[in-house]
Amino acid sequence: MKKTAMTQHPGKIPTQPGPEDAAESTDSVIAGAGPTGRPGERVTVRLREDGPDDQPRYAPEWLQLREGADAAARSDDLIDTLRIRLANLPGRADGLVVHDLGCGTGSMGRWLAPRLDGAQHWVLHDRDPYLLHFAAVASPRSAADGSRVTVETRRGDVARLTPDALAGTSLVTASALLDVLTREEIDTLAEACTGAGCTALLTLSVAGRVELTPSDPLDAEIAEAFNAHQRRDGLLGPDAVTVACEAFSERGATVRVNPSPWRLGPAESALTAQWLRGWVGAAVEQRPELAERAETYLRERLAACEAGELRVVVHHSDLLALSRPTDGAS
Repeated sequence: MKKTAMTQHPGKIPTQPGPEDAAESTDSVIAGAGPTGRPGERVTVRLREDGPDDQPRYAPEWLQLREGADAAARSDDLIDTLRIRLANLPGRADGLVVHDLGCGTGSMGRWLAPRLDGAQHWVLHDRDPYLLHFAAVASPRSAADGSRVTVETRRGDVARLTPDALAGTSLVTASALLDVLTREEIDTLAEACTGAGCTALLTLSVAGRVELTPSDPLDAEIAEAFNAHQRRDGLLGPDAVTVACEAFSERGATVRVNPSPWRLGPAESALTAQWLRGWVGAAVEQRPELAERAETYLRERLAACEAGELRVVVHHSDLLALSRPTDGAS
């Protein structure tokens, strides 16, 4: 999934982000940055093939910056339902197998593994070996009840999932992934999970709504342009959760969706500033005629953010799909 600075999820900013990132396409990712493949790291096939020279996309610094807001936003109510489902799976005594798609620096594992009981084996998927290194090193080592948590890494953006590939899997999880997929890719994901009888927890998909306080007359135009940008080239953007609900439901899964908004205030000013740059920049790329007004808008918004006067709610959704267990499920 190739992305420039302005063609990505607002929560995923390229390596070396800076104030100018909202106004320019960037080649700021350093070729060869990060470690090469490590012993035991297995390559997987991607859903969407990228070129051989494709470079890592996301800066660990940005992923770390957003981790606290992500953790605060995710739906605890869905975790209660998930615990009950996992506790009643056949073969539960053998431990859980969890596939984390597009794991980044492993924030989902750090948030979720300590909330689940029992031994867990996490399979971390990402195409960037540098991020896989972060994820593996910083992964939790114990579950909620003190049971052991182990990890392995598989290099690849998102595995070409099939029911066979997920045989024995208890849970498939991802964060901020659905909105950068196409309808075909979501169908593939739903088919794999339901075919294997495993549960899917897919968090922090953009919902297409943003609230800024104080408000500005340009807020709505920027939001509309950003949402259009998210839907480019067949990507689903803010429509992804609705499409995913349909895809899983059509295949017999029980689906629940809960809100998971970022609520950003003065304490999150660094995150808010970086989010603003990406949000406004994507809108300008979609509608270049906004550039002059957007430049002033962004400058004023960043000043308010620095002064502690800006509050932002970025709406997301969490989706839990409970597939019918099969004999191959853990």
